[in-house]
Formats: sequence, structure tokens, C-alpha cells
Amino acid sequence: MPFPKVGNVAPAFSLKNQRGETIKLTDFKGNKNVVLYFYPKAMTPGCTVQACGIRDTKDEFAQLDTVVLGISPDPYPRLARFEEKQQLNFDLLSDEDHAVTQAYGCWDMKKFMGREFMGVLRTSFVIDKQGKIRLVMDKVKTKTHHDDILRWVKENLV
Repeated sequence: MPFPKVGNVAPAFSLKNQRGETIKLTDFKGNKNVVLYFYPKAMTPGCTVQACGIRDTKDEFAQLDTVVLGISPDPYPRLARFEEKQQLNFDLLSDEDHAVTQAYGCWDMKKFMGREFMGVLRTSFVIDKQGKIRLVMDKVKTKTHHDDILRWVKENLV
């Protein structure tokens, strides 16, 4: 399934966060921009680097009326351990059945060491306060992801 197009309304969702609380995309409509980033697995090296970068820039995102939500197929108790271990300060959402990941075009065939399998494509979306997709970033660098997204939000949504 292809990624939703820039300018389209973002697919709605309702998922449990690391504390078992239900988070809906509509919770932020009219109030906050949303950075929605899909990552393969909590507590792996690349995903940890990416999450810690976001943790360290949370205040900068907040100053831009922007929240960050991470989505992975991990069960929410694993996300709670990830949050605690890395002292994360934003919501991590559990999409165990991949329904939201599929709706955003981020569940697809991957290759690793000659093996093919279905998995999460590391992708980020910026959704504006009206609920429209403003950016699809499918070439994510885990080390600079937070800076790349912050720069884009500053240049395009402020």
C-alpha cells in the first residue's frame, strides 16, 4: 500500500500508549501539529538512537505546538520498559496488528541479509493542526531524525 499523499487528511487511529492509555489522532486536531514516526522495534540500536534524539528535543517540539508519537508493533508493556530504560518523555503507541502501520503504507516487504520478510518501513509523517499530512519522510536517518523534522516544522509550519 502506498504512503498517504501530502495534502490528504491523515488516516485516523486510536492506539494504546506505553501506559495502556488510548491515544487518538483526533485528540490533537485544532490544537497541535503531530509528528508520527513508525519504527521497527523498541530497544534495538537504531530505534533507541532515534527515540533518544526525540526525547532530547521534546521541549523544542513543544515550543512549535508539535507533539511526537512513535508507533511500532511492540506490545505496550514492552514500550513501557523502553520508556523507562531510556527515560523517554513522549507517547509510544502499540500497533500489534499493523492496522495503522498498513493504513500509512509503512508495512511492507523488507530485505535483510538476503532474507525477505514483512516489516515496518521507518517513515515519518508531519500532520498539521487541521489533520492534513504536510510531509512524508521515508528516507529517515536515525541519528539526525529529530533535527531533520524540527528544521522542517520550523520552516514550514511556524
